[in-house]
Amino acid sequence: MPHWARPKGVTSGRRRKSEVGAVPAVWLAGLSCRFSVSVQGFPGRTPMPSPQLLVLFGSQTGTAQDVSERLGREARRRRLCCRVQALDSYPVVNLINEPLVIFVCATTGQGDPPDNMKNFWRFIFRKNLPSTSLCRMDFVVLGLGDSSYAKYNFVAKKLHRRLLQLGGSALLPMCLGDDQHELGPDAAIDPWLRDLWEKVLELCPVPRDLPVIPPGVPLPSRFALHFLREDPGTRSEEQRAASPGSQGPPSELQPFLAPVVANQRVTGPSHFQDVRLIDFDITGSGISFAAGDVVLIQPSNSAAHVQQFCQVLGLNPDQRFTLQPREPGVPCPPRLPQPCSVRHLVSRYLDIASVPRRSFFELLACLSAHELEREKLLEFSSAQGQEELHEYCSRPRRTILEVLCDFPHTAGAIPPDYLLDLIPAIRPRAFSIASSLLVHPSRLQILVAVVQYQTRLREPRRGLCSSWLASLDPGQGAARVPLWVRPGGLAFPETPDTPVIMVGPGTGVAPFRAAIQERVAQGRTGNILVFGCRLRDQDFYWEAEWRDLERKGCLTLVTAFSREQVGVPGNRGLGGGLQAQPRPSPTLQEQKVYVQHRLRELGPLVWELLDRQGACFYLAGNAKYMPADVSEALMSIFREEGGLSGPDAAAYLARLQRTLRFQTETWA
Repeated sequence: MPHWARPKGVTSGRRRKSEVGAVPAVWLAGLSCRFSVSVQGFPGRTPMPSPQLLVLFGSQTGTAQDVSERLGREARRRRLCCRVQALDSYPVVNLINEPLVIFVCATTGQGDPPDNMKNFWRFIFRKNLPSTSLCRMDFVVLGLGDSSYAKYNFVAKKLHRRLLQLGGSALLPMCLGDDQHELGPDAAIDPWLRDLWEKVLELCPVPRDLPVIPPGVPLPSRFALHFLREDPGTRSEEQRAASPGSQGPPSELQPFLAPVVANQRVTGPSHFQDVRLIDFDITGSGISFAAGDVVLIQPSNSAAHVQQFCQVLGLNPDQRFTLQPREPGVPCPPRLPQPCSVRHLVSRYLDIASVPRRSFFELLACLSAHELEREKLLEFSSAQGQEELHEYCSRPRRTILEVLCDFPHTAGAIPPDYLLDLIPAIRPRAFSIASSLLVHPSRLQILVAVVQYQTRLREPRRGLCSSWLASLDPGQGAARVPLWVRPGGLAFPETPDTPVIMVGPGTGVAPFRAAIQERVAQGRTGNILVFGCRLRDQDFYWEAEWRDLERKGCLTLVTAFSREQVGVPGNRGLGGGLQAQPRPSPTLQEQKVYVQHRLRELGPLVWELLDRQGACFYLAGNAKYMPADVSEALMSIFREEGGLSGPDAAAYLARLQRTLRFQTETWA
């Protein structure tokens, strides 16, 4: 009996100019708002000429995209024309002509917009946009966030205010989905959507002879798979997908297949976590990067999982096919070569190792002809079944592949045409670059913590990308990784005499190694690194390198070993003749020591560097608690060493952030 049938109980970079062009003349000129015949419930607004709406999303991990695609499906069931696009792929100049827009926005890091809406974000907050720019547009905003973070749903809240400032009319109050809710964001989204569709159908009435398509009936698939009999050629899909079609640096559509030249574990053998320093050869790639940039890596599913998936679904992994969109104007996924093998589709595109979302169960229920399995799938996809779905899937982190194995009759009958609707694409993973081309020419290094943890399921949970990278052994044959580089969130000062204070606990130290290597190679010695880890003999990354730079007077190193309650190391020289003079903490032996404690002890030096020498402060690492703790430590220094009041200390910190003298790069 399957589990569900049993009784209940069970990353950083040089700041580059915005890629968004000049403000269009039509935006700058302003627009006269429409005032004509009233629509019931919306006085002074004209009815839309046709039932159409636009869903624009900013998504970092895929949740906002999944919600947006759900909106698109629900619109199609109501016979509404609906386009769903990432914000940065939409021509923002056309926004003034859109009558109804649904914005779905996640918040990342410390209140930052997702990567695929950053250009839109810069554009929409330009100060010279007229206040009547969007007076023709009705809109709603749906935010996705985590209430355990200080800037909960910050992006959605700020966007909502800005759209109102530009003349847009909000159909509904914002919906704020909270990942901390026991039922996830759907707890807020489900009731909000009922109100949304009522409002939308008032604006976009559908002919009465077009009934709503009921939830149990599957919508047509987006693509048709046409299987081939002949062999189209011997060159692999990987080679075809990575072959440059045009000159230019590698990108997501044309990644560089970088050989792995070293894959070394840098934590002690008894340490609980496997952390790897991985070295790529980028000779001939055209890749260039500076301190703070990030590399994106496109991972693959394991061969064992690919084989298991094909067995469960009854697919021949060597069968080749071509894709044909069912609707005009819909492009094929650019990352999939044409023709493509099933093995390549499953290995390099379908994210079968991800935890399925509710939409997966909704479609799977529509495709199921097995009465018992279909009944359970419908329960999991219903609003009333979300608590049980959470217990079955989200809490134990059960994967798509494992769910399909639990529903074998349904899985074995899935039409191949629906694979791209059912399973999301593998998303690239971003890593801070941990090396400088000035020190390691033609090399790119990253520091990777291999994700592995246990839930109530028998098999350990493993991170797709980190586990795949850790498995690559250059000593056992050629290992190549598809990658490309983009700017990150850290920009280091160009002036040679500006000191930098870098706080990087754990793998957060990676971008600072690149920065220190680059700055030392350029003769810049005002480098202060505050590094934290558990044990000096287990996870003190690059200790020998830091000690050597200390001896040369190029670095001041301050360490916090949280599982060793030891005092602060002796004073260390700093370029320019300054000395770090730590103030001991009276409770040092009574608590775990973290980087924020070391900062407080270095209060006089930190204040001297920031207030009198114009230093820049950088922070990288886990986003949950550490950034708030470090910010509080800084404000404590501003009060104690600078004599500032509480409000003035907060304003001082805000000014550092606004002038880019306090920058962060954090991740969940």
